[in-house]
Amino acid sequence: MRTPLRFWLLASALLALFLSPLACSSDNDSPPDPNARLRQALQEKLVALHASGQYPGVTAGIVLADGTPLGIAAGVSDKSTQRPMSPDDLMMQASVGKTYVSAVAMQLLHEGKFALDDKIEKYLGNETWFGRLPNARDITIRMLMTHTSGLVRYEYKGEFTRDLCKDAYRVWRPEELVSYLFDTKAPFAAGQGWEYSDTNYIVLGMILERVSGSTFNHELTKRILEPLKLDRTFLADKPVLPGLVQGYAGPENIFCGVDAMLVDGKLPFNPQFEWCGGGLLSTATDLARWAKLLYEGHAFDPSRLAELVRGVPAPPLGADLKYGLGVMIEPAGALGITYGHGGTYPGYLTRVMYFPDSHIAVAVQINSSAAPNNRAAVTKIVTELAQVVVRGGS
Repeated sequence: MRTPLRFWLLASALLALFLSPLACSSDNDSPPDPNARLRQALQEKLVALHASGQYPGVTAGIVLADGTPLGIAAGVSDKSTQRPMSPDDLMMQASVGKTYVSAVAMQLLHEGKFALDDKIEKYLGNETWFGRLPNARDITIRMLMTHTSGLVRYEYKGEFTRDLCKDAYRVWRPEELVSYLFDTKAPFAAGQGWEYSDTNYIVLGMILERVSGSTFNHELTKRILEPLKLDRTFLADKPVLPGLVQGYAGPENIFCGVDAMLVDGKLPFNPQFEWCGGGLLSTATDLARWAKLLYEGHAFDPSRLAELVRGVPAPPLGADLKYGLGVMIEPAGALGITYGHGGTYPGYLTRVMYFPDSHIAVAVQINSSAAPNNRAAVTKIVTELAQVVVRGGS
């Protein structure tokens, strides 16, 4: 039976329509970026700030009020290869890791596992070494979290850096870290002064493990990293950290005297010692996402947020700066009050701020801790990028 001519004519017309460029959609087609102008303005600002700085490369993560993340970068990730820095590059967060520790603590606090004004003796008093800690029997958990305990920094003591470099890849136990303070005199009575110290958060970590019945790293992963989908934030618990870019600490680096922090992809010592004093690496974008989630009440019961950001004066950090429960509280001029943290690790500097007036978060990381003004530089970058966002890219 012959097919009617009109059938072939109709089939040909349909085929021609299907193959027509107007009828086909391309995989390369995508909707226009509504933030293209803002992204360009942010990139131009970052490039200009990098040009006036003293660091090889910089990444910045910005999360807008509606939750849209933007990642930008400038400079190079490695001076020897001149590889351009990418927004997806990983760098050490250093002390910014305390913000995650405080979030885990706030969850456990809400679950009734401890009270902020509990004496730490309640949880650690049976340890044979406990009485050798300065101010041991007068310190509360709140004092640990606000750095008002009188426990000074173990990591800058000459005995510790000597031992670290002598046995570079040793795995440290928390009690070994705090032992560098045993039988020393506190600079002030518990609760009667302020001094920033990683030791506070090492002791806090030991308490969190006791009340949770699990390792802190497990609790962090289960409670924070996985449920909040912080997929570009990782534990810095071994000397080979895939994706970590080169960092530069300068010739005066007290941590084993190295400048370039990676040799054949390996750090010169085990970063695991930082633990609850820091202990994470991430992209700047993931860090900005974390800040917005944290300070908008998504990391623990939001009824606890006011307590987190109720700070005490922290004169060494600045006349107007206060420190809450793992959070720096700082005015930023017309941008209003900010919540966040800074971090210094040999070869890397980090600063993150959340701006509650505009509901935006900005994080900046650079791959050099060498120049003395680099700490101020990262804060300047954060605030200037925030100003660009508030002005709408103008």
